[in-house]
Amino acid sequence: MATSSGRTDTRAWRVLLVLCGAIFLEGIDVAMLNVALPAIRADLGLSTGTLSGVVSAYVLGYGGFMLLGGRAADLLGRRRMFLLGLVVLLAFSGLGGLATEGWMLLVARFVTGVAAAFMTPAGLALATGAFPEGPQRTRALGVYAGIGSGGFSLGLVAGGLLASIGWRWVFFAPVLLATVILLAALVLLRGTAEDAGPAGGFDIAGALSITGAMLLLAYGVVRLEHAGEGLGTTAGVFAAGLVLVAAFVVIERRSANPLVRLGILRSGPLVRTNVGALLFLGAFAGFQFMITIYLQELRGWSPLQTGLAMLVVAMDMILSPTLTPRLVNRFGNVRVLLGGVLSAVLAYALFLPISADWTYAAMLPGMLLIGLAFSLAYGPLTMAATDGVDEREHGLAGGLLYTSMQFGTALGISAVTAVSAAAADGAPGDGLDLTAIRHGLVVPVVFTVVAVLVTALGVRRGSAATAPPSPASVPSAA
Repeated sequence: MATSSGRTDTRAWRVLLVLCGAIFLEGIDVAMLNVALPAIRADLGLSTGTLSGVVSAYVLGYGGFMLLGGRAADLLGRRRMFLLGLVVLLAFSGLGGLATEGWMLLVARFVTGVAAAFMTPAGLALATGAFPEGPQRTRALGVYAGIGSGGFSLGLVAGGLLASIGWRWVFFAPVLLATVILLAALVLLRGTAEDAGPAGGFDIAGALSITGAMLLLAYGVVRLEHAGEGLGTTAGVFAAGLVLVAAFVVIERRSANPLVRLGILRSGPLVRTNVGALLFLGAFAGFQFMITIYLQELRGWSPLQTGLAMLVVAMDMILSPTLTPRLVNRFGNVRVLLGGVLSAVLAYALFLPISADWTYAAMLPGMLLIGLAFSLAYGPLTMAATDGVDEREHGLAGGLLYTSMQFGTALGISAVTAVSAAAADGAPGDGLDLTAIRHGLVVPVVFTVVAVLVTALGVRRGSAATAPPSPASVPSAA
């Protein structure tokens, strides 16, 4: 599909527009829900743990099925998996809006996460395949990443507005948007030769083992929110997940048609990209959860006020497709990414002295730096995920990236919940006091500091490299 002809270039950008709509939908869906959490708690009577579970249920489905979804895109057809995921996401988002009890909401969010696990890596693979490698793809992925990350920031405002009308609209609005995207996708996403299906068969044993492993590991991370409760059970969940990972490795080594080519995991740059994505998104997820509780439950702000307070983060939607590709072309992914992660460290550190009467002027510098961090980091992470990877494995590479992001999201929320609960002396009440929130906000700082160290290692390795990378490896991108 990648070509330099004018007509196909025009069509490629139209295809990209549809794919951007889908990644925007995924981002805005998550962000709108986060802002509406206090309203959902008030209506359905959820505890803080259950409230974070509404977010974690989505992460379980997303993280648990992402590798399967990514490889399914490569083997069964990217267009087919993209459309399937979009349809299921549309249906269960609507069902979430009809929930009358907490468990119904948890089920809807879990299945929505599974749908996104099939749609998102397929979308990234379609986006990279639509443009030739080089500046044109860099620019296209800059647009793709900018709109995707913009969904998170604009979703805060949209979520605040919709939650002020009624939290159920936070679920119904994505249904309308998904319908429009689906109709456009049916017209513009024509099938390719890959849609004929896998020639060598599907690795069912590998699929079952890795999906089970991811589900167990994601559930173990979610259980860390309650660090003092059921420690033995949590350890058992992690142990079972690791056993399935070991079984998966054995299966893949013996399989004639492995679900995941294990050699792709030997790339240091690829590993650093995924670790960086995990830490970066984990920091933001934890920060967003804490700041939403602070603004709405401690300060009494409305959901709309909360969304508007974070609107400046949406600057990444402008900078990512315009400034970031130019910086990447000049300095490379890793240096631009390092600048973004450093901005995130400073941003979260500025929130550490938060007080009960902080003015918005005191919050604004940190909010602006978060927007800058996403502008400089999210795009390079997306580009690095498939940079240098064989196009036949772009779905897998995208699955690895988004798995890391979702595990980071789960880990970030679990960590801030556990730390803030411990700081509140383990009080079982629904609310968190200012001291608890201050302690919780330390977590994003720690995450991003570690991300700086990981990214800086990539700078050092990239500068020291003298030999060109092998065709099967990923260039130093993180």
